[in-house]
Amino acid sequence: MPTLTASASAPTRTNARRWWVLAVLCLSLFMVVVDNTIVNVALPTLSQDLGASTSGLQWIVDAYTLVFSALLLVGGHLGDRFGRRRALQLGLVVFAATSGLAATTTTTGQLIGARALMGVGAALIFPATLAIIIDVFTDARERATAIGIWSAVTGLAVAAGPVTGGLLLENYWWGSVFLVNLPIAALALVAGWWLVPDSRDPHPGRLDRPGLAMSVVGVGLLVWAIIEGGHRGWTAPEVVATGTVALVVLGWFVRYESRRDHPLLDVRLFTNPRFSAASAAIASAFFGLFGFIFLITQYLQLVQGYTPLEAGLRTVPFAITTGVFSPLSIVLMRRFGTTRVVAGGLALMSVGFVVASTLTVDSAYVGPILASMVVMAAGLGLTTSPATEAIMGALPPAKAGVGSAVNDTTRELGGTLGVAVVGSVFAGIYGPRVADLLSDQPTAVSELAAESVGAAVALAEQVPGGQEVLVAAQDAFMAGFSTGSLAAAAATAAGAVLALLWLPARAR
Repeated sequence: MPTLTASASAPTRTNARRWWVLAVLCLSLFMVVVDNTIVNVALPTLSQDLGASTSGLQWIVDAYTLVFSALLLVGGHLGDRFGRRRALQLGLVVFAATSGLAATTTTTGQLIGARALMGVGAALIFPATLAIIIDVFTDARERATAIGIWSAVTGLAVAAGPVTGGLLLENYWWGSVFLVNLPIAALALVAGWWLVPDSRDPHPGRLDRPGLAMSVVGVGLLVWAIIEGGHRGWTAPEVVATGTVALVVLGWFVRYESRRDHPLLDVRLFTNPRFSAASAAIASAFFGLFGFIFLITQYLQLVQGYTPLEAGLRTVPFAITTGVFSPLSIVLMRRFGTTRVVAGGLALMSVGFVVASTLTVDSAYVGPILASMVVMAAGLGLTTSPATEAIMGALPPAKAGVGSAVNDTTRELGGTLGVAVVGSVFAGIYGPRVADLLSDQPTAVSELAAESVGAAVALAEQVPGGQEVLVAAQDAFMAGFSTGSLAAAAATAAGAVLALLWLPARAR
């Protein structure tokens, strides 16, 4: 009888503390997402202190993304099988330990390795947070609200990274952008131990080792090809070969998983339009968002001349707007349906990117810059919460970890592809244009200026006629910026059309 009483009362205790559980999960999520952007503001400092090359700086950022993306399905599956709280706690320990390791590195190679290990911890944390929300919030309306808050924290964290990084770099050395994770992880670890209930798939079946291996290899190679395609060129032999192998492995993964009784990922879920169309909406939203972030951070610092902290502070309205519209989107979804809200959000993002494409070198911040960011942030908030709710609502609770991993993987793949494609579009215009504008300068000057706008700004301070170099670089940058913004707008507009055509308004 005592055992029966304890068992019966457990759900009541869990329900009573569910919003505290959400707070712990959001804290863990915030730390992982911030690390996607916080390191970007430290890149100039890392270039000086570690002597990192351009390629080294790119991999300091991309090593985290690559490992994080490749292991998300594995992390979600392990949480479903062995316990989601256990996966979350292990991920926090790994993330904290490797953050401390990153802060103490002394070479570029060491830092790249530490960043890759941080991706292991992130891949355990991220899917566990959303899966635990599905388990704890059993009421459908409350669960949708919790997902809205979860999505809002994601948007807040994207914008908080540059602000936090700028503040730390103004007062401490570059390792502080990694050490800041330690107290956050410690708080989440202790609070999670007391507050977060454990859950798992009660019938996981045999461990799908071939599926785990194929998902890691396929996604990892695909992300590598996307990253390097933006740098080496999409027709480079190594990029084409790696991308082809990735697609073959992922195709075999789909075939293999469709024949298993207990698959790592039930690929038949993608025949459900609510699941597949919502995944496409998430991917297109983050394609546009991360592609634009790649451009706007350079615009604010290298063209308009703001410091990293000043540039970061100017992204705060983006964070606030996303934070407001993410929970609001759930209210609108209940009234108007998922289709209209998601499609409307993606359309708003497109409008924001089109407005951004009209910016000039001396555009006022309180004006088109702020307006574009607020509009696209509102669109992001309207898109992500209902789309995430649609993905998770299409799954049984026992598979919440893998479902969360699919949601997270589409974000990472969409964002990585956005940076690579928008970056390639930008580079394809910037390099030739600045070389043409500086055709009367020595070849060494024009070639160095064509490498990046950062190189051109530094060069302008060192050579005779530096003002001509600066003006040419800014002119070429804005031409590339405009076209890159329109490419982001096209991606989100395509996502809006797909949502209107295929995303059901209600769960069936």
